[in-house]
This record gives sequence, structure tokens and C-alpha cells, in this order.
Amino acid sequence: MRRRRQGHRRTPEEVQRRDRPLGLVRSPAASLTRSLTHLREDLQAILRAGVEAADAAHLVRATLARSEIASRSSRCRHVVAAGKAAGPMFRSVAEVLAPVSALVATTLTEPPPPSPGVEWFEAGHPAPNAGSLAAGEKALALASESASAGGLLLLLSGGASAMLTAPAAGITLAEKTETAARLMEAGAPIHELNCVRKHLSRIKGGRLARLARRTVTLALSDVHGPVPDDPSVIGSGPTVPDDTTFADALQVVRSRRVTPPASVIHYLERGARGHADETLKQEDPGLSESVYVVVGNRHSALRGARQAAEGRGYAVVEVDAATTGEARDAAVEFVEGAKRMAAGVHVPLCVLASGETTVTVRGNGRGGRNQEFALAAVPGVASMALMLERGACLASAGTDGIDGPTDAAGALLDSLTLQRAGARGLGPDAFLARNDAYNFFDALGDLIRWGPTGTNVGDLHVLLIG
Repeated sequence: MRRRRQGHRRTPEEVQRRDRPLGLVRSPAASLTRSLTHLREDLQAILRAGVEAADAAHLVRATLARSEIASRSSRCRHVVAAGKAAGPMFRSVAEVLAPVSALVATTLTEPPPPSPGVEWFEAGHPAPNAGSLAAGEKALALASESASAGGLLLLLSGGASAMLTAPAAGITLAEKTETAARLMEAGAPIHELNCVRKHLSRIKGGRLARLARRTVTLALSDVHGPVPDDPSVIGSGPTVPDDTTFADALQVVRSRRVTPPASVIHYLERGARGHADETLKQEDPGLSESVYVVVGNRHSALRGARQAAEGRGYAVVEVDAATTGEARDAAVEFVEGAKRMAAGVHVPLCVLASGETTVTVRGNGRGGRNQEFALAAVPGVASMALMLERGACLASAGTDGIDGPTDAAGALLDSLTLQRAGARGLGPDAFLARNDAYNFFDALGDLIRWGPTGTNVGDLHVLLIG
């Protein structure tokens, strides 16, 4: 047996020479590329299967097929749909119900089909716009009408909070937006932001349910924590109780030492003195006639990806906890975890994770959290492949088809990406330092471009080891 020199780590070409089947004559690089081509094809198929399993229209149809939900929903003749998946969710409802009046607030990518009694609003996300305001006023009107006509059916998905907006009396949209921006700059966490937002709204914090009296809410969740699928967070909870108060909202503003517009402070102070209606509380009698169902979440996408991977012969490992935190740190942790899992597994392996990370902007490059996740994983995937002497591929993509302010859903890479980038003079660390993942992967032809998918359950991370 030929012995390797101690401390020598074989190159990808050496690995492929040893593992190449007898009788095949081709260059080592060509053999490895061919192997990675198959992995990349599998990777993209598994990723797409995950997105398709979270298809909003399918999930709503499946939920409406349940007898108890069908019975409740069938009485609703007023429908409000808001969020990135509002269009597909509404169309599924319209197949089985005959709404008298409905609104759909979403980011329109094509003209909606004309339909009697249905108004479509081109709403803003992540920042609300004039369409969001118009949709909010229409939602309030429909909720009031529905109180004497069977109740309101509400369809929620990611982005609904921005797309359905109705500031409290005496406060403009600009003043509300400015308040939220100042709190974010001061480092307020999401639960503090939501507390203030709900108390500056006529829709959020259960206020829509108070008007409608009887509601059925079907929600597609992109909320991963601290309480997974928390109804009070999805769309800022228009039809569920809120356990925070005006006093809490005022305390957030004061503790963060921000100075919002005078109208905001005046309104919060009035509310804290009991001179403005509080958000809906758990003991409110109107809640007895309300039903809330989460039709799908990140686990829907994971199930679809798992089934596709198993169908292609991979052993599958799912990371239980949602992926959160800084994208670049989460990527390194994901790859290191996969490396440990693969060390004792001698069959093709698929590692799946999902969630939603964040990006701290340090430079002036282009990208999104999924592209940054993929870029941070490039060195780790290359070193893992050398250690395991096996090819590897990784992809990270947003299930909504949108990653940051770009035309990409995410990016993919393999164990030769570092080598290919080096040959072009592209250093991953330099691109990462300026948050320029988009241009790195665009130069290599490895951006994932789907366009809007009509669903939104967070991000999906897939790693294949051959």
C-alpha cells in the first residue's frame, strides 16, 4: 500500500484520481466536474421541491378541505388578503367560496384578473406606500360590513404588516414610519417595535377582529422565533389578542431615548391615561367567534425538500432549530455541523435547514442574506470536501424568490467554487467584507433566479455531500 506523507492534504484532483472508476479515461478535473454537475442538478431539484411544497395556493386548498374550517369559512362573504402570497391564497379561496366583497394587498408583478367585487392594491414592502394605506382603509370598511354578514375571512402571509396599514387617528404614515425607523436605529428588538406599531394602528393588535366580531384567519407563517408561528407577530396580529399596553409602548420609546414626532408621543400618552382604545385583550368576548389556522410554515418546505432528497437516494439530516443570527456566522456553523455529521456517514448525505438570518451592512456591495450565507460558506465547503475526500454542493435561497434588493433568490456553490473564483481573481473574503455577494456569484454564473414564487415561509439551506 502506498503511504501518504504525513500532513499532506490531497487536492481535489488527487481525490478524484483515486476514486475514479477503472476503465474510464478522462482528465481528473473533468471527472470531478462531472460528479459535481450531478450534485448541482440534485441540489436545485431538492430546493425547488421545498418551495413547491410550501406553495400557498396548495396549502390553503388543503386547509379549506378540512370540514371544520370549511364550515366556518363558508359563512364568510368578506375577504381580506394581504402579504407576498396574498394573490395565490385568495385565488384558492375564490375557487370554493363566493365572496361578496374582497381586497387583495400585495406586491403586484402582473395585472390582476378582473373580478366583480374584488379590489387589488399594489402595496409596499418592506416600507408601506399609498397602496398600503388604501388597502388598510378598505380592510377596515370590509371588517365593519362583515360584522352583520357572516364574518371576515383574513388571509395573511409575510409582508402583510407593511401592506395593510391604517395609522391611528391624528398620526400620518410618515410619522409612524419615522418612529419605527428611529427605534430600529436605537437597537430596539422586534418585540418592542411590534408593541409600538400595534399601538399606533387601527388594524394591528386585534383591532380588525374587534370590528368584524367573527373572523377566520388563515396564515402562512414566516415567523421562526422566539415563539414559532406566533399569531401576534404574523402581520402584527390583526385578529388575535395583544398582551402589551400603551404604557408599555410609551416605556419602549422612553427607554430607547428616541424622540418621535409630537403627534406620536401625544397619542401614546393619551392611551396610557386610558383616553384611547387599547389593543384587543385575551378576555375580549369577540375572540370567542374567531378561528386562527397556520396553513404552512418552514416545516412545509423542509418536508418537500426531504422527500425529494430521499427520492434521489440521499440520507437526510434536518437541523431542528431555525437558522437565525448573522448570515455569515450561521453559514460557518451550518457547514461545520454538516462536516461533523458526514464524518461517519459513507452514503450520499443531504443536510437541510431553514429560518431567517440577518445581515449587518458594512460595505456598499449588492446582495441579500441568502447570497451572503452562501458566500460565507465558500471556504468551508472547499475545505470540507478535501477533508472528507468527497464532492459537496450548497444552496441558500428565499422561498419567496426574493433575496434583498436584488433579482436573485439566493446562490449556490460547490467544492470547486473557491478554485474557480481564484482563477478569476475573485477573493470571497474581499467580497464578503463589502457585502457584495451578488457580484461574486453573478461573475461565476451561480445566482439563483426564480422571480416571485407566490409563497413565503423563510429561507431554505441545502447541503449535499456525494
